[in-house]
Amino acid sequence: MKFSAWMLAAALVSVPLAPLTQVQAQDRKASTGATGAGAPVSMCIGCHAIPGYQASFPQVYRVPKIGGQSAQYIEAALKAYRDGSRNMPTMMGVARGLTDEQIAALGAYYAARGK
Repeated sequence: MKFSAWMLAAALVSVPLAPLTQVQAQDRKASTGATGAGAPVSMCIGCHAIPGYQASFPQVYRVPKIGGQSAQYIEAALKAYRDGSRNMPTMMGVARGLTDEQIAALGAYYAARGK
């Protein structure tokens, strides 16, 4: 039994991976950012990729889709949340942990995603 499990594992490791499609390669490049800072896109998808999603704490907020927004708009909004001039507790907490490079990478990533 152990021998067959090892053989299976060895076979799986030796199988060449399929090359990335052009879209996958672009997504990977965009999510790492031009400076290598990395855009933490997975943080945004949980709310902003769900059509009609509403957050309900501490009050009900309509969560907009951000795919297709301009990079400049996304960057300005994130910087406003980060400096406190735009008020939404969850977004303020997220934006405070982002560098300028990550904000720029997020703007570019979601601007390229379409609606």
